Amino acid sequence: MRRGRRSGDPITALRFQIIAKLSQGQSHREIAQALDVVPATVSRVKARYLRFGELGLYDLRRRNGSAVADDRFRRQLQLVLRRAPPDFGWERPTWTRELLCLEMKRQGFARVSPPTMGRALAAIGARLGSPKPVVCCPWPRRRREQTLASIAWWASRSTKSEPVYFSDEVDIHLNPKIGRDWMLPGTQRIVVTPGKNKKHYLAGALHAATGDVVWVGDSSKSSKLFCMLLWRLAALHPRSRRIHLIVDNYKIHDSKLTRRVLQDLNGRVVLHFLPPYCPDSNRIERLWRDLHASVTRNHRCTSITELIRRVYAFLRAHNARRTCKPSLRRALRPAA
Repeated sequence: MRRGRRSGDPITALRFQIIAKLSQGQSHREIAQALDVVPATVSRVKARYLRFGELGLYDLRRRNGSAVADDRFRRQLQLVLRRAPPDFGWERPTWTRELLCLEMKRQGFARVSPPTMGRALAAIGARLGSPKPVVCCPWPRRRREQTLASIAWWASRSTKSEPVYFSDEVDIHLNPKIGRDWMLPGTQRIVVTPGKNKKHYLAGALHAATGDVVWVGDSSKSSKLFCMLLWRLAALHPRSRRIHLIVDNYKIHDSKLTRRVLQDLNGRVVLHFLPPYCPDSNRIERLWRDLHASVTRNHRCTSITELIRRVYAFLRAHNARRTCKPSLRRALRPAA
């Protein structure tokens, strides 16, 4: 039993303990109950001891030589995962453990089994996730970077007299978005959908300094919805000299109705347009992702009214959380 403990392997120590108890005349059932194993385990350990002696109690793989999936193997695996299978001539668009085994063999390494590949993937921290679809911006790189730098400059200089907001619209569907969830083995969670979908739309504006969100809702995603947000912001900041609004290139942000409302506001609201297909530069997109993850994904609401009530409750809870210092919030809060 002392030799088993010195091995440093709990499984090996357990085997030595089983043989020690067998030598004391204990039955298989008694040993299984004492060590919290099944009687078949006791029988297998006894058979290994009778066949190989004391060496049979150790892990028989310890004489297999050095590990195949060593540091060099894992470094090359990382380089392979940075690219897709078609880059290496495979027709399949996604990686599997079996395909990775074949590719690593083509890279000059020994053939490993899928379980070994799984352990190598876990060792380098690889995960099985969902890719992110993107559309490339058609602007030249220099123009895009200059525009994003200008928007970052405005966002960093949000003041009480000239607040800066990130604005965007979000679709709320009664049919729930389906997303990943934890489930027990052999079970699959059921999400009941209402069948006939109903929609509601929000136009929101996220304050660049405080993180507070202002929103309006409507049954259609039109210029009217965006203009409602413009009037809401103007009413929220009656003494501000100018309100800067960072928006994307959606058509309602530059429609005839929107231009007319901007003229009626006498230039108090200024729009700054992001480069095309740059959603990551719009901070409110992160809020919409949290909204879908916390409310609309796999939801069980039976009516659009109940769903919108939960959406508004989430946005109010977001504003209730203090995302910056109280002194800064007081300085940036519009006068009553």
